Amino acid sequence: MTIELRHLRGFAAIAEEGNLTRAAARLHLTQPALTRTLQQLEAHLGTRLVDRSTHHLMLTPAGHAFRRKAVAALAAVDHALDPSQSRALPLRFGHAWSALGAHTTTLLRRWKRAHPETPLELLRLDERTAGLDRGAVDIAVVRIVTDVPGVRSVRLTTEARMAVVADNSPLAGRSTLSLADLAVRPVALNTATGSTTLGLWPLGEAPSQIVPVKNTDDWLAIITAGDAVGVTAAATSAMHPNPAVRYIPLTDAPPVEVFLAWHEPLTHPAVPDLIALAHEVVTQAV
Repeated sequence: MTIELRHLRGFAAIAEEGNLTRAAARLHLTQPALTRTLQQLEAHLGTRLVDRSTHHLMLTPAGHAFRRKAVAALAAVDHALDPSQSRALPLRFGHAWSALGAHTTTLLRRWKRAHPETPLELLRLDERTAGLDRGAVDIAVVRIVTDVPGVRSVRLTTEARMAVVADNSPLAGRSTLSLADLAVRPVALNTATGSTTLGLWPLGEAPSQIVPVKNTDDWLAIITAGDAVGVTAAATSAMHPNPAVRYIPLTDAPPVEVFLAWHEPLTHPAVPDLIALAHEVVTQAV
């Protein structure tokens, strides 16, 4: 049989809603019609995409892998058929926080000069994979190696770790700080996307009080209020300068590794060009 866009849209709706009834209503279909569409797609691919053994539908491993391809294909088709779109398909570049720090502006400007035909969209997504796991981006900066199936990564650079304190903190005037200096105070931890965990401190020396947050904005707000201190990569000081906080080098914390991660097969043909340019920008800055 011939697979049509309705099969991809049906599967994408099921994957997002996690429920056949809601997905069918969203597509203005009956549930039996959507079930047949899913069965036709699975028969064509020769594999089960959705585990229907529970009330809340779950994607199989094959379903997760196919979802990324389906979302990318639908995005490309929608873009091509939208009469309001006169630009080429944009390259979606995700990050969870701070992008490439001080290198970000250089990368964006050089990309625009070198590839004027391909818009580069920098997207902040407060998720550990910066949207890679659900196909929201084509490539992403990540500071924790992802184990998402079908995603490859390469180490780009490292960043020094910084302590972050309010400008009126007793620590604000110090030229350097140690992990022990921070451990006696509440420490704000971005549990959604941050690279800092209690494992950063030696055994038995971790902070006794943490303040969990879900994104960089809330993390900074807690610190500027003086309710906690924080630890971050140097990129944050470049992308989030704030007169109410001080970024101070940490003397005894290991650096943060920075990776580029992308889907294979590629969801945009310009991904290799961006990988090459990012390496060039970072290397030339050393």
